[in-house]
Amino acid sequence: MAMAALKGELVYKIYRALTYGLSPLLHLHLHWRKLRGLEHPLRWPERLGRPSLPRPSGPLLWFHAVSLGEGMAAIPVIKCCSQKRPDVNILMTTTTFSAFEVLKTRLPDNVIYQFAPLDTPSAMDAFLGHWKPNGIVIMESELWPNLIMGASKCGIGLALLNARLSPRSFRNWSRPVLFQLISLMLSKFSLIVPLSTVQAIHLQLLQAPPFSIKFSGDLKYAVDEYEFLVKDVRHIDDLQKQLSQKHVWMAASIHRVMLGVHKVLMQTHPNIVTIIVPRHPEHGQEIAEVLQVLQKEGHSVALRSQNKKLIPGASIYVVDTLGELRQLYKLTPIAVIGGSFFPGLAGHNISEAAAAGCAVLTGYYVGHFSHMVIAMQRFNPLSVMQVSGKLELEKAVMELFSNAKILESRQKAAREAFHALSSSVLANAWNLLNFHLLRMLN
Repeated sequence: MAMAALKGELVYKIYRALTYGLSPLLHLHLHWRKLRGLEHPLRWPERLGRPSLPRPSGPLLWFHAVSLGEGMAAIPVIKCCSQKRPDVNILMTTTTFSAFEVLKTRLPDNVIYQFAPLDTPSAMDAFLGHWKPNGIVIMESELWPNLIMGASKCGIGLALLNARLSPRSFRNWSRPVLFQLISLMLSKFSLIVPLSTVQAIHLQLLQAPPFSIKFSGDLKYAVDEYEFLVKDVRHIDDLQKQLSQKHVWMAASIHRVMLGVHKVLMQTHPNIVTIIVPRHPEHGQEIAEVLQVLQKEGHSVALRSQNKKLIPGASIYVVDTLGELRQLYKLTPIAVIGGSFFPGLAGHNISEAAAAGCAVLTGYYVGHFSHMVIAMQRFNPLSVMQVSGKLELEKAVMELFSNAKILESRQKAAREAFHALSSSVLANAWNLLNFHLLRMLN
């Protein structure tokens, strides 16, 4: 073990030297991203470890998530920590500008929000030196060596929530040289909460200490723990009234194959409205351009970013905005979760659709969401329907539109499975964090 640790330290020193040498190029890349609108125009220096706010007095807990999905999963835990330990200051960081735009309005007012520093020695050392966190909670898979080793050197407690590694990441970390580094990094965590048993096995194969691995359940099930903004509710209510006399289905994080499904459904249900939610908002304009072909065939297309209401006669509604997916699921009895119909894809979160009471359909390529699909299907086989491609999807959606009893049974199964699996997730996560990190903060 001692020899393995020494090898890991050597690999880390090489990584630190490389990131130090590449810092000028990384800074140039950051400026390039700013020019493209991918970084905040004013607050981008935070990515270099330069704070825009002073550190408050007292203990401070730092939550870090890379992007919107991980950030949304962190919000219920942050709110719980804020309520149960009001004496602890909370700092939240994300990497992406798009996550910032959504999360800044959903976090409690007393939470400090900054952009995460690059994992270069100067940026990370400056960040840790200024904020001096007493504990760090990392979401999912943000395993950055300078962050973790720098925190450990400063005696800062580390926790990894919703821990997961993609198959590709697991293979890469298992390579001889990187294996030494990842085993050293994982040894610095006092708490690791994996998404599933499979993820726990992968982490143990990478030599995560067995005593640090605990289970709470997937925090993505905690979607019921955060509230909607008043303006969001008003906009959704208005849209719901417009759709009340329509056959509505939603395709989220989806590929263009759904447009073909829409055309088939239109033949038997001319009053249908298909809500398309692309994975990234910048894809909305791209999809709108593709939909021009359908417009020539008589289909009216509307973009949510241009008009919160549905244009009269529109049969396709493209949601090219961020942070509204959970609210929009309440508009539709049927939700197709994409990124799952072709090899090489990894699926997307189905829990929000299930929580809203949608009949949930997805493909078979669901990646690290497989544990969620399996758990829900074990609770009730009707809770998640998996289809292999366009023809099966057309048949399934057509059946749901045509048979109200089948649709209702699938909606009920999804909702009940979600509530059964989500009942204690947040409480479990809080108890683990409190025991391993927070109880030592005074």
